[in-house]
Amino acid sequence: MTPAVALADVTIERGGRRLVSGASLEIAEGSLVALVGPNGSGKTTLLRVLLGLLPVEAGQVRVLGREPRRGDAAIGYVPQRYAAEAAEAVRSRDLVALGLPGRRFGSGLVGRDDRARVHAALVATGVADLADRRLSELSGGQQQRVAIAAALAGEPRLLLLDEPLANLDVAHQRDLVALLAGLRDTGTTVVVVTHDLVAFDTELDGVIELDGEGAARTGRPEAAR
Repeated sequence: MTPAVALADVTIERGGRRLVSGASLEIAEGSLVALVGPNGSGKTTLLRVLLGLLPVEAGQVRVLGREPRRGDAAIGYVPQRYAAEAAEAVRSRDLVALGLPGRRFGSGLVGRDDRARVHAALVATGVADLADRRLSELSGGQQQRVAIAAALAGEPRLLLLDEPLANLDVAHQRDLVALLAGLRDTGTTVVVVTHDLVAFDTELDGVIELDGEGAARTGRPEAAR
């Protein structure tokens, strides 16, 4: 089976600093993997490489069996401050609708089936009651869940999330972890940048650790705690 993500002898530099040096690793399709490491170790940068937004200095990167490409509809992405950059007038349902196939750049019409998918994504992340609220009216945790709903609406094969548990209380953290773990049943691969491995308990299939000095290690969740 082709891995969802494969790095072969990859070196990544940013701002003149080497973040990853000669890393080779694979992420299996349909797995839930945490990406951990100290601040500044290159976790977000690696996500941007997988999204096709940044080049590597050396080596080969394959995402879903091909080279990374900007705007790949098969990849869902939730950055740390997704909703903070949205216009004040944007409603939650509008943002989620932009995650639908063909709507990423505001094109296409939203029909009955699309509305149902938007509603399902909002329900899955526990924010259906906020569908008509403006993003500027929501708390940080609510904005985070709406942003995740937008990523899920496109039914991605690979979902990348940068600190998705930030601003969520313990109950909503548990709900989100259960939701992400359940995506494995659909074959979706989930990569989560996190500082809190304990919150994911036994749900993780593996951990990738960046040490900030160029090394990238893979291992079992319990070994990284």
